[in-house]
Amino acid sequence: MILKYQLRELKVSDHCLVREIYADAIESQGHTFYTQDQIQAWTSLAWLPGILDKTLEEGKGWVSCEKDKVEAFAVRYPLDRLALLYCRGRSSRRGHATALLNCVEEDARTDQQDKLFVEASLLSYQLLLRHGWVMNSLEKIEIGGISFDRYLMEKILT
Repeated sequence: MILKYQLRELKVSDHCLVREIYADAIESQGHTFYTQDQIQAWTSLAWLPGILDKTLEEGKGWVSCEKDKVEAFAVRYPLDRLALLYCRGRSSRRGHATALLNCVEEDARTDQQDKLFVEASLLSYQLLLRHGWVMNSLEKIEIGGISFDRYLMEKILT
């Protein structure tokens, strides 16, 4: 069931809040796919100086609000890449990520992008597949010395 919510552009005053949402999303939903060490390493990126700064400052972002509370966010940076898409655990599976994904894709079309790329986690992989994204390859990365798999995906915007 989709609850009432609204989308608006991400503001500088939201940056601390979206870092909290980033961490909450991983901590509350990651246990299905990731070990505790992976969750801790990934979550730490929310607070490390310089990791998300440029994406939040220079990217095009939106937040999804429910009852005037920000519950999810998405950022496109650079213009042909979905850089961030995170939703609080308490608000997952309520349509926030889908609405944000649709917004990102429509905005990319407006900006005359014909394709979007993403490095997807196991948390977002199935959602992206359902919305027409395709996997190009699997990539292995390390965060804080901990190994992760992620999916390099793209979507042709028509």
